[in-house]
Amino acid sequence: MSTSHFAKTPEPPYYAVIFSSTRTPGDNGYYQMAKRMLELAAQQPGFLGTESVRGADGFGITVSYWASDEAIANWKAQAEHVAAQELGKALWYEDYKIRVAKVERAYGKASVDKASA
Repeated sequence: MSTSHFAKTPEPPYYAVIFSSTRTPGDNGYYQMAKRMLELAAQQPGFLGTESVRGADGFGITVSYWASDEAIANWKAQAEHVAAQELGKALWYEDYKIRVAKVERAYGKASVDKASA
């Protein structure tokens, strides 16, 4: 049985935070912090899941899914996450962009839908 890379999201509407970034060279504690942030996000009310990829060139995209705009705002303001954001600006990211979107429709191949159910 394989593990799905797809986040298990409910029927829309819900929200997506799209974080595109280019990493700086070296780890500098990044992967440990990324792991911690995922653990912490999963504990936040309204968190639905994530999907994330990073290429060998350092460019990556992480999409986190949230039940509400309020849940996103609370996550953005969470103290440990704020500290990680500051480290990211100073140490881990050459460039980044964050986009927030409301998911109005979601569909896909039937086998993906069944794996998400």
